[in-house]
Amino acid sequence: MKQKTLTTAEPVAGQCRCGAVSLEIDFPARWAWHDHTQASRLAHGAAYATYVGSWRKRFRVMAGEADITRYEDAATGATRSFCRRCGTPLFYERARSPHMVNIPRALLQTRTGREPLYHIGIQELRDWAYTGAPLVPLKGFPGVVWERPRRRKRLHEHEPMF
Repeated sequence: MKQKTLTTAEPVAGQCRCGAVSLEIDFPARWAWHDHTQASRLAHGAAYATYVGSWRKRFRVMAGEADITRYEDAATGATRSFCRRCGTPLFYERARSPHMVNIPRALLQTRTGREPLYHIGIQELRDWAYTGAPLVPLKGFPGVVWERPRRRKRLHEHEPMF
């Protein structure tokens, strides 16, 4: 009979930008995904948010509970929590999944045991979002890369310009 081994990995720690709120989840996380929905774009001020999902019983706020403020979206039943000091999005919870807590991947300092392979709300992907096009270094600006515009086909002398 094969025995199931329990993980003894260290918890995965995370914190807000100012450090007032710290949290942790047990390793491994339940799952991870990229969220392209408008709600996540607006909450994060970014093209999309990458989340790690954890079972509620494997999620803990270690410090700063008093510095957490919440926004509840009555229409969807989702609650988003933020650091009241620095505004960092900390986690969100959905009424339809009360056993799960979703944490922005960027807050967690080490591996979570899950790679974000899933995309939620991909139909809401904005046309200006980076989707993996090749990037090249920008001369004179170390650490800056850019997406070179596609070359236009040159017109031959005998072809009309429009």
